[in-house]
Amino acid sequence: MPTKKNNRMDALLFIDTNIFLDFYGNSKSNIHIKFLEQIEACRDRLILSSQLEMEYKKNRQRVILKSLSDYSSPDWNKIKPPVIVGNIQAAKMIESKKNEIAKQQKKVNEKIRKILHNPSRNDPVYQSLQRIFKYKSPYNLDRKDKRRFDIRDLAYKRFLLGYPPRKNKDNSYGDAIHWEWIVQCSIDSKKDIVIVTRDGDFGIIDNKSVHLNDWLMQEFKERVSKQRKIKLVSSLSEGLKIIHAKITTDMEEEERRIIETLFEKDAPDWMK
Repeated sequence: MPTKKNNRMDALLFIDTNIFLDFYGNSKSNIHIKFLEQIEACRDRLILSSQLEMEYKKNRQRVILKSLSDYSSPDWNKIKPPVIVGNIQAAKMIESKKNEIAKQQKKVNEKIRKILHNPSRNDPVYQSLQRIFKYKSPYNLDRKDKRRFDIRDLAYKRFLLGYPPRKNKDNSYGDAIHWEWIVQCSIDSKKDIVIVTRDGDFGIIDNKSVHLNDWLMQEFKERVSKQRKIKLVSSLSEGLKIIHAKITTDMEEEERRIIETLFEKDAPDWMK
């Protein structure tokens, strides 16, 4: 009798910057809080670094402002009733609702201002990620870890040689730092690797397929182990489930909607 294939992995998880920044998009706040709770619960298996923290904090305000630009007042002229019916109750109700919407929108804008000005007090995403980035583990390459100098040297060399992962017209080697640290963490831990990302730095990612770059796959097998597994996914739900986090149906459905929306649009500036 054939045995059932085992898809479980004893893995470490690398979550790319774009996944964290997606929490500021059109996702339901209660859902992204659930995701953050599960990420925190799995912090012992996260591959982190000061480079990752810097990229998130560098782009956070820009992404929030982009979301704010998409959130604007309605064009009231298009829903202004003709003068001939201006005195009926329905028209008066529209006018009163306009004033109420303007009042509530002012409150929302004030909350966003506070989030931008003081995220440690007003931004729940920032608060959660701050705890994650400050968590001490063998897989967190923070600014106090002297290993960062060796990782930077290796990353700079691969950047000069044009090795992946890297973005088109890239003038920094942040992606190379991520890859070198991922490889080192797998070597040290003897664990598999799962990479969650929604841009093309690490391979082919679209709404139909996700494939790790051919060279990165070959390099991983040669430098780490032919037996060690590495998996590239665009779904945070899938990545978290692999390392045995608790993912609910509503979390999966909401993320599926977000991914479909993202692939319908051009990539934002911070992903290019």
